[in-house]
Amino acid sequence: MTQLCSLDGTPISRFAFGTMQFGGTADELASAAMFNACLDAGITHFDTAHLYTGGASETMLGQLIKPHRDRLVIATKIGYHCPDNLADLRDEFDLSRKRLGQDMVDILYLHRFNPNLSIEAQITPLAAMQDEGAVRYLALSNFASWQVMKAQAVAQNMGTRVDVIQPMYSLVKRQAEVELLPMCAAENILAASYSPLGSGLLTGKYSTGEAGRLVEDPRYGARYGQDWMHRAAAGLSEIAKEVGTHPATLAVAWAAAHPTHPAPILSARSPAQLTPSLEGVNYHMTSELYARITALTPTPPPATDRIEEHV
Repeated sequence: MTQLCSLDGTPISRFAFGTMQFGGTADELASAAMFNACLDAGITHFDTAHLYTGGASETMLGQLIKPHRDRLVIATKIGYHCPDNLADLRDEFDLSRKRLGQDMVDILYLHRFNPNLSIEAQITPLAAMQDEGAVRYLALSNFASWQVMKAQAVAQNMGTRVDVIQPMYSLVKRQAEVELLPMCAAENILAASYSPLGSGLLTGKYSTGEAGRLVEDPRYGARYGQDWMHRAAAGLSEIAKEVGTHPATLAVAWAAAHPTHPAPILSARSPAQLTPSLEGVNYHMTSELYARITALTPTPPPATDRIEEHV
């Protein structure tokens, strides 16, 4: 994968922390505690978005990073609502920078593919921002592999490149294994993968009746609503109990252990909720345990669908 670094040359951390809950379910005290816990765990990569919590996420993160800025890698995202003009993208970015208190952002994502604009039109403002010194690395979130490669060709024609993508990836969401993760390995792109806990499903909390996105938000309920996913979560909890750790620890360590070395983005609502995920940062995942956990869910078929050739 590509080796990104901070302004002072510190290599980007193996894991990231996503601040989607800052200013929402996580108040200022909880957000600061989680930020500091991540620093203590060696995490230097922090991810937010223009969309998150009405801007509170960016604002709170901006305050927290001030004493540490030069050794951190800060990412944000624009364009979630798929504007049909480039001025809106620039306005979003300028507001994000203001919230963060930064003239420059290390990683800038297009939050998702925009069907209202050509690939050329989507990449052009990012390349311009990079030329101005306002962005260091160009990135794409929730793009299909063909969209990434088309964007990469456009970017290279402009004298730059896409350095990072952000796909969904967990034990119960393995589609990225088919094309996105191999593409990243082949093209030297960092895959900063999100939702390694399957929006909390893989923590085992829903089996005990706890609240969370899967019961609070119909979108997430649908995303993780298949029975086999819940059976896999139960199986992971059984393995975790057997090896004496938390299922969230195994879920995070499993996501990071893929041969293409994605960088899982951790997230939580509270320091207590974050703790088992942080324990996954240094968890030793043996090949035997990795294979056992992998077997809990179906391996997606190859892109050609020639499953008889799948190894």
